[in-house]
Amino acid sequence: MADERKWFLGVDGGQSSTVAVIGDQTGAVLGIGKAGPCNHVAKSEARERFMGAIGRAVRTAQEMAGCVDVHFEAACLGFSGGTHDKDALTREAIRANHYLIVNDAHIALTGALGGKPGVIAIAGTGSIAYGRNSFGMIARAGGWGYAFGDEGSAYDIVRQALRAILRFEEGWGSATTLREALLRATGAHSAIDLLHRFYTPDFPRARVASYAPLVDQAAREGDHAAHEILMTGAQTLATYVAAVRRQLFQRGETSATSYIGGVFESSLFLERFRLILELEGDGMIHPPLYGPATGALIEACRIAGVHELPSGPHTDL
Repeated sequence: MADERKWFLGVDGGQSSTVAVIGDQTGAVLGIGKAGPCNHVAKSEARERFMGAIGRAVRTAQEMAGCVDVHFEAACLGFSGGTHDKDALTREAIRANHYLIVNDAHIALTGALGGKPGVIAIAGTGSIAYGRNSFGMIARAGGWGYAFGDEGSAYDIVRQALRAILRFEEGWGSATTLREALLRATGAHSAIDLLHRFYTPDFPRARVASYAPLVDQAAREGDHAAHEILMTGAQTLATYVAAVRRQLFQRGETSATSYIGGVFESSLFLERFRLILELEGDGMIHPPLYGPATGALIEACRIAGVHELPSGPHTDL
């Protein structure tokens, strides 16, 4: 008797890593693979990195699932940095009957809420609020990038910390322990020196964002400037979520809200975020049910008419 198993693929292609998850029509997660980032494809060497990262992540997942060289029933891939330049490459790298190429916020939402309607707040290197209602309508707030937005993101938190120590060093801002913490962590000699370093290729956005836990630590130790930075960021993200909810849901209509990203590891930030949303009347706030790659798997199954929620390992959280 022929094997009637159908294979489905979900991929989260981000700025820091690529995660592939493979499952079948029963909802069982059977393979997971990880590789490096694959979010930029503009230059020839970047194209090679894209294809290499996708290939390694998918092959690792296939080997674990025991389905090497399989033709997928459906594949969903979510990417940061836009999707317009990735569709053709995706179809070249992966064989499937059905494809869905979306942004990373879309699969993060699906994973966090198990495919149900609601809103997700994402606060990692960047930030955005993204939602979908029961009619399939989508809305977003924020996500404008590091130059014009990303409020409440790890990058923005460090940017605000640098602004605070620049004001202090120039004599027109209040004292803050953030100065010593950031100078010590980066090896800079002054706030101006650190400013110049942050403009160099040695300090890409992900590296700058990695210093955000220092701001959380300073806030927990009583630094007023650090505390205000976290509170302002949390309030802005909660405002984003409220704006998305108003676009998608009727007043009084219940909808779930979830959150994902390293910034939410700060208990101060998360508590403020939750409090503001609860005051807005949104009491269904919870951590993600699944990670973005598993969210992509859910979407892959959905476009093929399979609606089983994944079961098994979910290590992309």
